[in-house]
Amino acid sequence: MHLFPLNLNYSFILHAHSHIAMLGWAYLMIYVLIVRFFIPKVKREKPFYNRLFWLTEFSVVGMMIAFPIQGYALFSIVFSTMHIILSYVFCLRIWRDSSEEKTEAQKLLFVGISCMVFSTFGVWCLGPALNMLGKQSPFYQIAIQFFLHFQFNGWFLFAVLALFLKQFEGKIDKRDFKIFFTLLITATLLTFAFPGSWYLKNGLLSWMNAFGVILQMIAFVYCCKMLKPQISIFKCNLDIPAKAVYTLAICSLFFKIAIQLLVLIPDLNEVSHQIRNLIIGFIHLTTLGIITGFLFGILIQNNLISGKSSFVRLGIKSFILGYVMTEFLLLLQGIFFYFEKGMISYYYYESIFLMSIFIITGLILILLSLFKIKKQGLIN
Repeated sequence: MHLFPLNLNYSFILHAHSHIAMLGWAYLMIYVLIVRFFIPKVKREKPFYNRLFWLTEFSVVGMMIAFPIQGYALFSIVFSTMHIILSYVFCLRIWRDSSEEKTEAQKLLFVGISCMVFSTFGVWCLGPALNMLGKQSPFYQIAIQFFLHFQFNGWFLFAVLALFLKQFEGKIDKRDFKIFFTLLITATLLTFAFPGSWYLKNGLLSWMNAFGVILQMIAFVYCCKMLKPQISIFKCNLDIPAKAVYTLAICSLFFKIAIQLLVLIPDLNEVSHQIRNLIIGFIHLTTLGIITGFLFGILIQNNLISGKSSFVRLGIKSFILGYVMTEFLLLLQGIFFYFEKGMISYYYYESIFLMSIFIITGLILILLSLFKIKKQGLIN
């Protein structure tokens, strides 16, 4: 829309994009993998999970139609609310049906679904905040950030880590895991102080965030220590595409931690939420890099997507190229704005557009590989 005169409401399209990315792609893929890996076969073969999935899909399609037409209004709010209520049903069922043996992966999963429920408290606060205080009030803005923080850094991150660690069940040091687990939960709670500090000026919030970011870094040091004895064997059993997307996810995770450490610098803290390119870059780092990277890795590793398919191999390469280049351009432009250097190029928006095509192309190729396998009757 920066390039062509399209008769569309940019804000409405943006709402549709963010909701479908989170509640469509990330939520539904995690849903499927949790049911597959954490629910005993006897229970998952009952029609409940299938019906709940398609009801949830219906709410996503409703948002996909309603948001571009009307933005936040009656029908989009109805479908969004429907999705939240269905997610509560999903959480309750997972608590009930998952194995009674509390493995390390299950502990991460339970924290993840708890964060999902917890995050929705922010959504329920939006209506009263809007009516009583207005959209510009700190309370309204903090309620939005509360939802986003505990979705991205709570629900999604803990869920993909749970799915990833499921591959190492019974092979990791319990003491190292306990330290990692405790530190990561504490860090997730404390780092909410960062978006909170954008709207409430209090020095304590900055200290809380700094402590949380440091604890997060230590947590992932313990995670590396915990997995180190198993990594070489794990890598030997992976296809090249699985290695590529897992590498993407892990590099993105550590880059995210590095950025969070950088914004402890007061000047960077102040502008971090004012430069839009940096905000979008950071969100994409989490959604396209960490979450999507881990999900693709798990899918390929477990042959739910064939790592031997030429479509998948080319699709993964195209996706990674598009992701890396768009991230580079977004972050570089953000840095230029920070140093008041203006646009990096007259062709910045054209470059972003072209690099984004590689992401779309990669996803289409992966999708085509699934249709091809289905047609050949290799999956049911």
